[in-house]
Amino acid sequence: MDISFLGGPRAQRGVGVVAPFDFALDRELWRWVPDEVSLHLTRTPFVPVEVSLDLARLVSEHETLGEAVRALTAVAPEVVAYACTSGSFVGGVAGERAMCEAMTRSGALPSVTTSGALLEALAELRVRRVALVTPYTVSVTRALEEYVAEAGVLVTGCAFMGLTRHIWQVPYRDVVAMARDAVRPGSADALFISCTNLPTYDVIPQLEAELRIPVLSANQVTMWAALRRLGTRAVGPYQALLDEAARDWPAVPEESQDRQEHGEGLT
Repeated sequence: MDISFLGGPRAQRGVGVVAPFDFALDRELWRWVPDEVSLHLTRTPFVPVEVSLDLARLVSEHETLGEAVRALTAVAPEVVAYACTSGSFVGGVAGERAMCEAMTRSGALPSVTTSGALLEALAELRVRRVALVTPYTVSVTRALEEYVAEAGVLVTGCAFMGLTRHIWQVPYRDVVAMARDAVRPGSADALFISCTNLPTYDVIPQLEAELRIPVLSANQVTMWAALRRLGTRAVGPYQALLDEAARDWPAVPEESQDRQEHGEGLT
């Protein structure tokens, strides 16, 4: 049977992704990726440490990242992304920049990190005040607050869960509850939900509709920034970061505002 009419597989552009050893949300990353782009994932070596500042430092050592990037060059990606929020903010703004430089040296290709992508997204949306949601402990959450503040963005509210393991198992309802706790009406220009291991994809448009501000998440900004370097766009259901049309919210009737302030809306 002649199947020559089928041609070959569709040409793909590659994004290399370095993730921590415990990353469990590969499928979520793919949901932001257009059909013509493939993700090539590799993980950092296992270390027997719970989610903490110590773990963030261990999984973001330049030698570790360099080895991962060199492995990815075998499949010739056009950009590489380090998909870890805490690992890329633990050294502050200068540490994040140094991390990108180390990754670029190792692979001779453009590099982004989750925390660098966050600052890029905040600048894109002209955010000066941000609320934060994290699954982390107090110390890791405080390090994120310091990173954002160092970049010149005011943190107006924060909610965290204090988890040290199994973050990928947090249900959407808990993410929504934390978002409501973190955002006071009129106080923030955007909400950031931290941790690439925290599921967020399906709640972003719903939270934006309720909170009436852009909602950013770790995996979302990572894919957005990486794909931007390819000259293409991330895909997703009506999210302010991805779609300029989603950045304008019509005025809310006064009675609806009252309901939002009393926590009615998403369940």
